[in-house]
Parts: sequence; C-alpha cells; structure tokens
Amino acid sequence: MTIPAPLSLVQLTIYSLLTSFLILSHAGSVSQSQLHAQEHAVLLNIKLHLQNPPFLTHWTSSNTSHCLWPEITCTRGSVTGLTLVNASITQTIPPSLCNLTNLTHVDFSKNFIPGGFPTSLYKCSKLEYLDLSMNNFVGFIPHDIHRLVNLQHLNLGSTNFTGDIPASVGALKELRYLQLQYCLLNGTFPDEVGNLLNLEFLDVSSNFLLPSRIPSSLTRLNKLRFFHMFGSNLVGEIPEAIGGMVALENLDISQNNLTGKIPSGLFMLKNLSILYLYNNNLSGEIPGMVEALNLTDLDILQNNLSGKIPEDFGKLQKLTRLSLSMNSLSGEVPKSIGRLQSLIYFHVFMNNLSGTLPSDFGLYSKLESFQVASNNFKGRLPENLCYHGELFNLTVYENHFTGELPESLGNCSSLLDLKVYSNEFSGNIPSGLWTSNLVNFMASYNNFTGELPERLSSSISRVEISYNNFYGRIPREVSSWKNVVEFKASKNYLNGSIPQELTALPKLTKLLLDQNQLNGPLPSHLISWKSLVTLNLSHNQLSGQIPASIGLLVVLSELDLSENQFSGQIPAILPRITKLNLSSNFLTGEIPIELENSVDSTSFLNNSGLCSDTPLLNLTLCNSSLQNPTKGSSWSPFLVTILVVVAFLLALSASLLIIKLHRKRKQGLENSWKLISFQRLSFTESNIVSSMTEHNIIGSGGFGTVYRVAVDGLGYLAVKKISGDRKLDRKLETSFHAEVKILSNIRHNNIVKLLCCISKEDSLLLVYEYLENHSLDRWLHKSDSSAVFPGSTHHVVLDWPKRLRIAIGVAHGLCYMHHDCSPPIVHRDIKTSNILLDTGFNAKVADFGLARMLMKSGQFNTMSAVIGSFGYMAPEYVQTTRVSVKVDVYSFGVVLLELATGKEANYGDEHSSLAEWAWRHVHVGSNIEELLDHDFVEPSCLDEMCCVFKLGIMCTAILPASRPSMKEVVNILLRCEEGFSSGERNLGLGYDAVPLLKNSKRESRLHVVDSDSD
Repeated sequence: MTIPAPLSLVQLTIYSLLTSFLILSHAGSVSQSQLHAQEHAVLLNIKLHLQNPPFLTHWTSSNTSHCLWPEITCTRGSVTGLTLVNASITQTIPPSLCNLTNLTHVDFSKNFIPGGFPTSLYKCSKLEYLDLSMNNFVGFIPHDIHRLVNLQHLNLGSTNFTGDIPASVGALKELRYLQLQYCLLNGTFPDEVGNLLNLEFLDVSSNFLLPSRIPSSLTRLNKLRFFHMFGSNLVGEIPEAIGGMVALENLDISQNNLTGKIPSGLFMLKNLSILYLYNNNLSGEIPGMVEALNLTDLDILQNNLSGKIPEDFGKLQKLTRLSLSMNSLSGEVPKSIGRLQSLIYFHVFMNNLSGTLPSDFGLYSKLESFQVASNNFKGRLPENLCYHGELFNLTVYENHFTGELPESLGNCSSLLDLKVYSNEFSGNIPSGLWTSNLVNFMASYNNFTGELPERLSSSISRVEISYNNFYGRIPREVSSWKNVVEFKASKNYLNGSIPQELTALPKLTKLLLDQNQLNGPLPSHLISWKSLVTLNLSHNQLSGQIPASIGLLVVLSELDLSENQFSGQIPAILPRITKLNLSSNFLTGEIPIELENSVDSTSFLNNSGLCSDTPLLNLTLCNSSLQNPTKGSSWSPFLVTILVVVAFLLALSASLLIIKLHRKRKQGLENSWKLISFQRLSFTESNIVSSMTEHNIIGSGGFGTVYRVAVDGLGYLAVKKISGDRKLDRKLETSFHAEVKILSNIRHNNIVKLLCCISKEDSLLLVYEYLENHSLDRWLHKSDSSAVFPGSTHHVVLDWPKRLRIAIGVAHGLCYMHHDCSPPIVHRDIKTSNILLDTGFNAKVADFGLARMLMKSGQFNTMSAVIGSFGYMAPEYVQTTRVSVKVDVYSFGVVLLELATGKEANYGDEHSSLAEWAWRHVHVGSNIEELLDHDFVEPSCLDEMCCVFKLGIMCTAILPASRPSMKEVVNILLRCEEGFSSGERNLGLGYDAVPLLKNSKRESRLHVVDSDSD
C-alpha cells in the first residue's frame, strides 16, 4: 500500500490506525488457524492412543471440522470440552490430553479405563469439570489433587480407589460438586471438606470408611443442597448443628450406625425435601416441632424409633413421601396424615402399629404407593386408596384386616402390585382386578372365595391364592395366561381334572396345586412347560401313570406327586431332580438307577410295589428272589442243574475273554491318562477310571459328576469328573485348574484332602478322600436332620453338639484360608452342600471350583460374572462382583443361621432370604428362642444356639467392614462352646461383643453391635 500525498495530520493519523488494524487482524487469523490445526492433531493423537476405536471413525485428518464432532465442545473456535462416555474404552487416559490448552470439561465416565489416577491431568490448567466415574481405576486418590485449582466438578464414583479421602480436597475452593460414591475407600473422612464453602453437592455413599462421626465442620457448608453418605460407617449422633446447613434439600445418611435421637436442628432446614435416616440405631420419639418444617419427602426407614407417630405430621402440608418403616412404632396412625394433600408415598411397614387405618387415605392426595405390611392393623382397608387413579403399589400383608377388598380396586387400572396375603380378608375378589394391569397378585392365607377367572390380565406374572376357599374347575381358558411365571393355589377346593391347556404356559416356573380335590390323569404332553422348576400336585386324587414326557422338563428340580393314586412304573428318564416325593401312591417296579443316589429314603414311602438295588432307600431289594431261589420257584431240579452247568461254561468262557480284554484296556488306560499325585498313592489311574460307572454316581454339583470308587486298602474315594465331551468347555477346564491349584497347596484337617488329579483330552478328574456322611445339607434339609448311620441300623440325629462342632470345624478351615494362606484364599461358594462330614461329623470345606486367590491381603478382586447360590451371596458381591474375604464371612453367617434355625438359605418369601428374614426379626424385636430349630431346642443348649444365631447376624451385616474376621468368628464359637460362666468377659474382639453374645436368651429384643474391625 502506498501513501497518497499530500495528507493532512488528521488524515495521516486515521490512515495509520487503519493500517495497524489490518495488520493485527491478519496476524490473529494466522494464530487461530494454527491453534485449530494444533488441536486437530492432538485429537488424532488421542484417537491413536485409544487404538482407533470404531466409534471414532469420523475423527480423520480430512475431516477438519472437529468442532462439529459430537464428542467435542468448542468455545470461540477452540476445544474446551471432550466427552467420551460409555464407549467401552480399555486404555489409559491419553497423556497428550492437556495439549488441548483451553480444555475445561473432561468426561470419560462409564468405561473400563485401568490404572491409577491420571496425574497428567494436572497440566490442564483451566480444567473445571472432571468425571472419571464408573471405571476400573485403582490405588489412591492423590494427596496433591489440589493442583487442579479451578476444578468445580469432580466425580470419581464407582471406581476402585482405596485409602483416605485426601485432606487436600479441602483446598479446591471452587469445588461445587464432589462425588466419591461406591468406591472402596477404607480410610478417613477429612474435616477439611468443611472448607469447601461453595460446595452444593456431596456424595460419598457406600464406602468402607473407618468408623467416624459426621464431621462437625460440614455444618459450615451453608450452600450444600445435596448430601449423601449412606452406608459409610458413620457412628455417634447426628450433630445438633446440622441446622446450620440451611440450603439442604436432600439428606441421606441411612445404612450407618448412627445412634441417639433425631436432633431438633434438622427441623431448622426449611428447604429440606428428602430425608433418609433408615437402617441406623436412632431412638426416641420424633420431635414434635416437625410442623415447622417445609418438608416434601421424609423417609425414616429401618431405625429403632419407638413411641407413637406424632399427630403433628398432619401439619406438614407439603409432605409427599412419608416412610417410618422397620422401626418399633406403636399405636394408631393419626387421622391427620390421611388428610395430607401432597402425600403420594405412605410407608410404615414392619412396626407394631395397630388400630384401623384413617378412612381418608387417598381421598385428598394422589396416592401412588401404600405400604403398611407387617403390623397389627385391623378392620377394613380405606375405600378411596385409588380415588385419583395413581396407585401402583398396595402392600398390606401380615396384618389382621377383615372384610372384602375395596370394590374401587377393581377399577384401579394403575395398580401393578397387590400384596394382601396373611390377613383375614373374605368374600370375592373384585372382578375388575383379575383383568386389570396387575403384575403381582398375592392373596394367599385369607378367606377369599369364588371361582378362578376365565380371563386374566395379560401383564400378570404371579398369581398366589393358596390357603383360601376358592372352588370349581381350572378353566380351559387358562391357556391365555401366557405371562404367568408362578401360579400358587395350594389348599383350596379346586376340583376336576388338570386341563391340557394348563401345560401351554411357556413362562411358568412354579406350579403349586397341592391339597385340593383334583382328579383324573396328568396331561400326557408336558413339553411346553420348558421353564418349570417346581411342580407340586400332592394331596389330591390324581391317578393313572406318571407321563414319560416329564423327563423332557430339563430345568425341573422339585417334583412332589405324593398322596395321590398314581400307578405304574416311574419313568425311566427324569430330569436332575433335587427334591423328589412320590410317596403314598400305587407305583410299581424298580427305582431308576439315576434316582437311587440323588434322593433320600422318604421319596418313595408307601409304594408297596416299588423295589431298589440299594438298601439305602429302605425298600424291598429287587434281587431278593435270587437270594432265596426256592421261594415261589416252580422249576424242576433237573432243569436247574442244566442251567447251572450251562451258566458255568458260559462264565468260564467269558472270564477268559474278559481277562484278555482287561489287559489290553489296562494298557490303553495307562497310556492315555495322565496322573498328577500330591502324595504317596497305592492305586493307579486305571483303578479309578475302571470304577467310574453309572452305578457308582453319588451326586453332582458345580461343574461335575461325583463318583464313589472303592480302592483296596483305602476303602472309598470320591472322584469328581469335570467333563466328558471331546471338546472340553473352557469354563469347565478353568474350574478344574482353579480347584487343583488351590487344593494341592492346602493342608488342613477341615478342608477336604485332594489326593491326585487325572486328566486326558476329553476328561478331567479330581480324586478326594471320601467322607461317609456326605454333605451337611442332606442332614439339615433333606432327611429331617436324621439318617441311618453307615454300618448301623439305628438313626443318628444331627443334634446341637454336632451342629456346633460342624460350625467350629468350618470356621477353622476358612480361618486357615483367609489368614494362614499367602495370598489368602476366598472360597466364594460356602454353603451347606459344600460342607462334607466324616463318620465323626467333623466338617471339611469342599468344592473349590469357584475359589480365587487374592493378589494381596485385604484387596478386592473383581469377577467377570456373579457365580454362586441364592441366599449365600453377599450383597456387595451381587451388586459389584467384587470379592474379598468378607464374602466368605457372609456365606458362613448364613450357614450359622441354618444350623441354629434349621431353615434353608432361601427361606422367606420370594423377595428375601434366610439372612434377610433373620435381620427382619432382629429389627422387630422377636424373641430369639422362637426362631431356633424347635426339634433340637434343649435347655442345656439354648445359650449356645442363641450365641450362634447372633453370630450369624453379625456375619451377614450389609457392610463388609461390619462383619467380623474369621479369626474373630473362631474365637466367638470356641467361647460359645465353652459357655459364658465367667459373665461379661472380653472376647478379644475389636468391639464390645459382650452385649451380643452373653447369656441373653430371655431378652425380648436382640441388640446387635456390629464389628468395626476388618
């Protein structure tokens, strides 16, 4: 550009400014272009680090408009945000990430990112938002995390971080959101968190933190709106100064060990909308000043609150959710609560409430969930519960309600769950209920009457009407019940035959029609029952033969056809039945061989025409006529002589042939099988393999079939065959090697002894010592706790001294695995069927196919899938697949409860287990004596039985950190066996266990003191 002349001074000044603007504009354009190119290169480098995942195929060098990529956020043309959520990333955080110099927002949540905390992020000097939740990070949260000085949002939840919450977090002055929930943090909670004066959201729930009080410093957080710290080992009282957290809207400190009264300071929180205090040890009446609150959600579940529900709840006009469940509240429900206009949830189940319910419930508010189960209510249900058509859950079981169900429920199309069982209801079911949108209809144990409906809701999956007065035939239209999973109609007055249409329900898993008046034969075609697990038709007048098609029901495990008029032979092929009862019929013929070793002697009683090849079933021996050939024989002596001579010659020829073939077979066996011995043996692999016949099968479990093999000089051995296919299943092979690796290194009297393993291409064998009394579950649950002792004719009872000895033996075995093995061993499948008993009822832990070695003591392993048995699995294992030694402690606690109560691990309703049943009785203050096994309760054993029951409660605590170690368990059991003659002595535990374990069988309530030691 040339300067025109002449120019005035003003013109020259304007020209100079214009020229400078053009030069700067050009320079800025060049700089922006360079930044764009640099950021594009960084993004391609990030893609390369992540190994070019398919979801980033649009990240290419030619596609330079990266600000338009959905994973990228730009501000003024520069990358400020990167979001790679739920993308199955398995690589570490890219170290070049902070080369995006303007980055403020990073979100890598819901992936599988490994390694420790990525300290390379410290270079992101402008970072404000960081979400690394739901990944596989391990190690500690770094103590210099305060270097992220501009951070406003930090989410490290659902990871594997351990140790402390670092005090340096308190230096992140700009932080507004802090989320550390569902980690493995097992250290301390720092007071310095109270320095985060801008904090609005704090969630540190479900960790294993050391026991601590709610830090008083938190009460300074006057901007905090959301505070969750449930299941984090809080102890002590809720501080009165909590009223200083004036902005709180959502407070959840449930599932801890908090004690004392609900502080009046809580009721200064005028913005509080959600309050969860359930599953603590809070006591005292709810303060009367609650009417001063502006609550919209109050949930005080599962505490030890006592006294009456205050009438002042009726003043909480904005209350939408009220739950006082699982406490010790008594008296009537105030009528004022029924008039609350915002109430949508009313939960008071599992208390000691009584009287009639206020008739206004549902009339003024749009009730959605009404749960008053397990109380002492009487009278009729309120008529207007579904007045506004919003009710979806009505749970009133285990009360004393009478009369008919409200007719209005028949028009309640929103209702999904109706649980009214165990009351005194009568009359007909409102007709509209059968065809509404119900999913669960549970009305057993009442006095309902009427006939079964021809039409049923297409959405219903559970129909339970047992122990009522229903009558008439099962309608042929039952074939339309396509989505029914469970149909329970025991103990009614149903009659007629079982229609073929009932067998057309493909989703049916449980069918109970016992104790009715059904007659005629079973339908011949049962193949459509492909999902059926339990079938009980006992105590009817059914006749004819048991159809052979029952053998095609591959998942059927419980079959009860007892107390009927069935005749003919037992089908030759039956599924793998675990509980079978065919007693009291007219069956004939020989017991199928596969049933002889898998059922007990009570399965075939009162069938005079049945016989067996084994004396264990207490039936006539099928070959008894051969033992007394003259009885009933019409053959002449000459004919018998000829037959004997011919038989001798044939036997001699066969013997010579067998000897020749045996030599060849033995040579072939020795060449094809590989034996690995773990001690000196007196047998070879051929001795084992040749004896593995179908007749020697004694059971199956886990991944294998178990044989009983006789060996000269050793008696019997147990052989587990893992697989018999040419193509070995990888899971089976892994299970085999896991068991070999563990058992070959274990030497303990309470752990089953592995003698050797034998393998070849298509089979894997484990050879153990044989334990004559089989598994504990057979004694506890399959033989009424008694059986014929081997080699004897008298019955042996599994009395309490034997049970306690078994518990101590198993505890010793687990203690050895957890504390004496390096690294420690987690069995992961402790249950009564995996506890074997020798002739002296000494217990030995068996079946290590699921066991895993922990990398280091105290660490967790994460499994790829949850494998185990219902009722025995620890809750944290089910939810997170994380494994620690406390998983075994939980399972052993269930075994203790089984020994003390005689009930099975899956005892309870469809939603609970034995452990949950026991804890429920703890919370409602049941007398322990009434929970014990009544067949074996003796005055001399009550102290020990109460002790073991309480120890089972401790071992099945929800929080792993609250469960005792196996060393502590052994110590307690030994003291139980010795008795408590010395009174309140110290048991050497890391907590005061005396109130739990001293003589307290007469106490009306069970006071549980959870362990804090690990």
